[in-house]
Amino acid sequence: MLIMTAKMPKRKLTLGVGLAALLCCCAIALNFGQVRETSASALPNPKGVKSNQDRIDYLSAYGWQVGADPLAIQELLIPQEMDESYTEYLALQTSQGFDLNKYAGKRVKRYTYEVLNYPTGETGVQVNLLICKNTVVGGEVLSPRLDGFLHGLAMP
Repeated sequence: MLIMTAKMPKRKLTLGVGLAALLCCCAIALNFGQVRETSASALPNPKGVKSNQDRIDYLSAYGWQVGADPLAIQELLIPQEMDESYTEYLALQTSQGFDLNKYAGKRVKRYTYEVLNYPTGETGVQVNLLICKNTVVGGEVLSPRLDGFLHGLAMP
């Protein structure tokens, strides 16, 4: 049996361990950055959404299966100035990368589809897309029930 020992000052040992920890943190941070880039680039392109099939394809890119035809199509006017009642809705849209403030005072169409594959199995769930000049400018998934919910387009 061969045993070797070496003396190392505490300062060098502490520096070595600290450097190893720093390198591990950098590697982890770089890995998270790559995951974010991939998920951001995986989002569907909101431009060029012209037809019913384009809207269905856009929603399917988020994982949603929807009815073949919209339940409703409404033309809406985005208010020129939005009061406090819009705060949560604007925050939801902003968290998805949509900026409704850019469309203040403009007309948009809201297309409402029935969601056929909500993860909990709940029926009656709907998804809305707000479209202005063939560009998706907002959207949400909701349950119209009294105890319903409202969240972004990403699959929960």
